[in-house]
Amino acid sequence: MPFDPGLLDPTEYDTTTVMAVILALGALVLLVQSLTGLYGEVRTRQIMNRRLRFKEKAASTNELIVELRRQRALDEKGDFKLAVRRLNSLITRSGVTFRPVRWAMMSAALAIMIALGIGWRFEAWLVGAGVGVLLFLTAPLGVLKFLAGRRASQLARQLPDALQIVVRSLEAGHPVPSAVALVAREMPDPIGTEFGMAADEIAYGFSLTQAVERLALRAGNEDIELFAATVRLQERTGGNLCDLLKTNAATVRDRQTLRLKVKSASAEGRASAMILTAAPFVVMAGIHFIRPEFYGLVMHEKLFQYGLGGFFTWMVIGNIVMNRMINFRF
Repeated sequence: MPFDPGLLDPTEYDTTTVMAVILALGALVLLVQSLTGLYGEVRTRQIMNRRLRFKEKAASTNELIVELRRQRALDEKGDFKLAVRRLNSLITRSGVTFRPVRWAMMSAALAIMIALGIGWRFEAWLVGAGVGVLLFLTAPLGVLKFLAGRRASQLARQLPDALQIVVRSLEAGHPVPSAVALVAREMPDPIGTEFGMAADEIAYGFSLTQAVERLALRAGNEDIELFAATVRLQERTGGNLCDLLKTNAATVRDRQTLRLKVKSASAEGRASAMILTAAPFVVMAGIHFIRPEFYGLVMHEKLFQYGLGGFFTWMVIGNIVMNRMINFRF
């Protein structure tokens, strides 16, 4: 069917039709926003009450502590269970339930699918097997690292509010265990669960310093390590814990403000890096679908393969350089 410019003539549509379409689009946007907000609220309530529901089922505080530690790949004493300490720390910091058999099955299924796809599409079964083995070994680590980083960011954002709750509870005359337990009841995960485990350990006989140090070990976050150092300093040298925690909360907020400023300043660099990385693949994919023979005729040439390898190498080097330029450690 030939293209008819008259189909796009705006004079053929009356004002009533245009307004009806605009109102319908606006209603659709409001519906999506409402559903998104409702899902977020329900999700927050589920996360906030997850530990409390489990606590109701536990017969004793000891059983509650042991089960929560088991889910985080910790032994009954709260130490790392696995021999590889870095891997155990990554699993604990990710916050996911420790299920190695399920992780292995999911990783193996993904690896087999990718390997079969590469072998069937490009008739390179050896390459597909190598990519499958690589995915089987690295995919779980990548997912755990992503989840641990996201959880650490959430903990850092929630920590100032949690410290404010502790400070206000102490100023009201409540003891330290009650102040820590209040955070577990009022704050959502992940900070709620972490402070809840600390409150359970305090109730079971641990000191505040020991419970907070274990909290910092599970979280693996610099701001929480600063909080643990503050509590440890107060126990050794004395002083007003409320004033120290107020200063700690202000310091954490200032650090977060600085992080946001750095992130805003480096936004242009990150956008440029993503565009420069994605553009070659988008162009190559477009050319391949439009003219399959453009690359198909030279795909098996050694010169093309070497050039493609050099292209990927320089792209990796460029991404590493751009990543070092836009990331700041402080």
